Amino acid sequence: MQIIDQARDFPSRYGGEGPGLQGFADGQRPSAMFITCSDSRVVPTLLTGVGPGELFELRTAGNIVPPYDPENATSEMATIEYAVSVLEVSDIILCGHSHCGAVGAVARGDDLRTLPAVRGWLSRSAPTDDGGPDFGDLGPDVALPVQHHVVAQMQRLRDYPCVSEAVREGRLGLHAWYYEVHTGAVQAHQIATGTFSSL
Repeated sequence: MQIIDQARDFPSRYGGEGPGLQGFADGQRPSAMFITCSDSRVVPTLLTGVGPGELFELRTAGNIVPPYDPENATSEMATIEYAVSVLEVSDIILCGHSHCGAVGAVARGDDLRTLPAVRGWLSRSAPTDDGGPDFGDLGPDVALPVQHHVVAQMQRLRDYPCVSEAVREGRLGLHAWYYEVHTGAVQAHQIATGTFSSL
């Protein structure tokens, strides 16, 4: 298996002299957090051009940010809280992507009875009856539903106490992105216009 062979070779490729992995023994100091989908076509370090240790990543099905509820904590909640309160990242990028299976399933109202865990996650964290717009023909890239979804998840992120406090104090910047997996293009949400445009 090629993945196993590459893992065996990893120490020789990155663990030697110079800017290898030695410094990581002292801890991590990422400058940004990147929240995105679990989709294998979205690779945050490739997309942003950064190296190991520079991004604190959180990947969830549909890049969903669950509502903040410490009494019913999830790993997503804990990861966001740790990034902001302990690692003190200066920016959070929340990135949705074209051709997203999770958002497409929600937008189309797909029957997910054979995937009970997926259905439970999507129904709890991305309810379909959210008063959002009618997108009509979704198209294969589900661009508009994904962009709408990213903005909704960003609002949930803003409701986290640690996030809202850091933003209010000017210590944290929030960025909502939409990534086209078939072109590599990235668009950012513009709060002033409510639209996405090229970076």
